[in-house]
Amino acid sequence: MASTLTPKFGSLVPTQAPQLLDSNYLQWTDKAGDNFADFAQQYLPEIYEAEVERYGNRTLSGFLSMVGAEMPMTSDQVIWSEQNRLHISYDNVTVTGGTQLTIPIAAGIQNVISVNDTIVIMEPTTGKEAKGMVTASGAYNTPADGTLTVQLFNGADTVTTVFGGAAVLKIFVYGSDYAKGSDTVGGLKRISVEPTLTQYHNSPIIIRNQYVVSGSDTAQIGWVNVATEDGTDGYLWYLKAESETRLRFNDYLEMAMVEGELNTSAANPSQPGTEGLFAAIEERGNVNVGFTAAAGLTDFDAILRNLDTQGAIEENMLFLQRQTSLDFDDMLAAISSGTTGGVAYGLFENSE
Repeated sequence: MASTLTPKFGSLVPTQAPQLLDSNYLQWTDKAGDNFADFAQQYLPEIYEAEVERYGNRTLSGFLSMVGAEMPMTSDQVIWSEQNRLHISYDNVTVTGGTQLTIPIAAGIQNVISVNDTIVIMEPTTGKEAKGMVTASGAYNTPADGTLTVQLFNGADTVTTVFGGAAVLKIFVYGSDYAKGSDTVGGLKRISVEPTLTQYHNSPIIIRNQYVVSGSDTAQIGWVNVATEDGTDGYLWYLKAESETRLRFNDYLEMAMVEGELNTSAANPSQPGTEGLFAAIEERGNVNVGFTAAAGLTDFDAILRNLDTQGAIEENMLFLQRQTSLDFDDMLAAISSGTTGGVAYGLFENSE
């Protein structure tokens, strides 16, 4: 004879066979709530105790310290000066006559080329080149101007016959040539060249972050084993959040220095912003746009030619977005496909 037990916590219905039913075991689930849908869910796999690091290490890797772009400061502004080139050179020089050249005189630019200076004249677009001597210079005029009279060492040619009348040229001084017994007074005096510096300034920014935890939450234990990027682990969720807040702050500190921009808006004059690494590169660095794998070698040669003009090429660095990095890989793969007859350079004394 079957009987029914009705305790205060629920009903248990005995069965003839030893089997698990929701009628003969304690029902702790709530079908209408947000716990378990039915009794059979107790047979599902156990909960994995460790937190899955789906995105791997999510922190930055000290990029600024690795490239040596850090400097401590304690003031509201930092001002520094960068030296210009040691030797005298000018861009955008135009031909204004058979033997006449004109240096563009703008703010901060002055003509410091003396009579008897020997110069190299080059047309960047065609690669044409000529050498000559300066026989007259506007640097002696009052006020000084950018006119030059040049005698090419090939006496049969003039500046116009070599470069044409509409050429845009580059010139630089490589020395001087004086007659024996000449002096440096009168029209042959040397123009004094003062060193020039380019001055820059930047401002720091104040960044803030915070994490708030209730006092009662500090005693709560979460049963998920969590690990942070700084190597700590444990089961306390509030420690996990506090640790990530600290890591996030450190990331913001570095990201602001990399991605920072100056605030030119007049709406917030008390928050001038800061010029980050990428902003400085875009302002006065070398930026290449439109690099493709198909024209990779041609584009890369143009990049190298431009880097050669900067000096100390071994100290230059390329910052590539992902697409450009893949284009570099495709360019190199097209050169050396890895099959028989492929060519690869770079290691082993740059041998094939």
